[in-house]
Amino acid sequence: MNRIDDVSRKVQPAPVRVSRTFSAPRETVFKAWSSADHIKRWFCPDGYSVPEAKVEMRVGGAFEVCMRSPEGVDHWTRGTFVEVRAPERLTIDHHVIDPCGGGPLFSALTEVSFTAAGGGTRMEVVQTYTIADAAQADRMIKGAPEGWRQTLVKLEAEVKRIEGDQVRSVVHGAFHIERTYEATAEQVYQALSDETAKSRWFARSPGLRLIERSMDFRVGGRERAKGRFESGVTTTFDAIYYDIVPLERIVYAYEMHLDERKISVSLSTLQIKPAGQGRTKLLVDEQGAFLDGYDDAGSRERGTGDLLDKLGASLKS
Repeated sequence: MNRIDDVSRKVQPAPVRVSRTFSAPRETVFKAWSSADHIKRWFCPDGYSVPEAKVEMRVGGAFEVCMRSPEGVDHWTRGTFVEVRAPERLTIDHHVIDPCGGGPLFSALTEVSFTAAGGGTRMEVVQTYTIADAAQADRMIKGAPEGWRQTLVKLEAEVKRIEGDQVRSVVHGAFHIERTYEATAEQVYQALSDETAKSRWFARSPGLRLIERSMDFRVGGRERAKGRFESGVTTTFDAIYYDIVPLERIVYAYEMHLDERKISVSLSTLQIKPAGQGRTKLLVDEQGAFLDGYDDAGSRERGTGDLLDKLGASLKS
């Protein structure tokens, strides 16, 4: 067994795990990894720059980055993509080269996952190392968690820049949902129109802390609910009522925001219908305009269905 094999078997540091949540769709965060132009703007810690990069986002494609230190020393990492599943997952196998002209100091298998979270994207990075030169690599690997933290702050700025550069777009969607409740029309209407009753089921989600709530139920009145997820991303529902027929119909329009970004504008119609034997049917029709690259992918319909189930549970309590 040669020296490198002996060292790599005996001294293997624990993988580094870091994560960050972005108030942007997965497609946007994933895109920030997709080209040399993007990588040059963010793939380095504070004080460093990326003067050169080669990114070919396909299995077997190159991922090569030169990080230049404040002292002007170039640190190269050279590798390839071994997994590309847009917009869900990336795996890159790369080697960190000795800046003094030697061979590889260590190799790093970097696994990146992109998960929808709180209306944004949670990106998780797991980096597993194989040591070639323990004496040289130890200091660099010990600094990896802080280096990644600083790098992901830059990535957040690049994600915001990409969103600002995106072509304006609108995607329309519509859905119809029905629920039948073991309750009277008066009880269902109260659950929709009374702030105390509505607060038992609306704007409630695991990991969401409500930070603002108001409801002025009248034609021309407004309703607002703002919450913050554990990730720090805020979500805001801002509605205005346009038509109210007591016990029969409610029509309102609302905007949804993630942090300061407006992601949709929707028109919602609720109809209350007696269903016999003390039961009531609620019909929900919604038309939405999803803005500037926001990918709804059916999540609004699923989320509305979950809310209507919570409404039904509140009627039983």
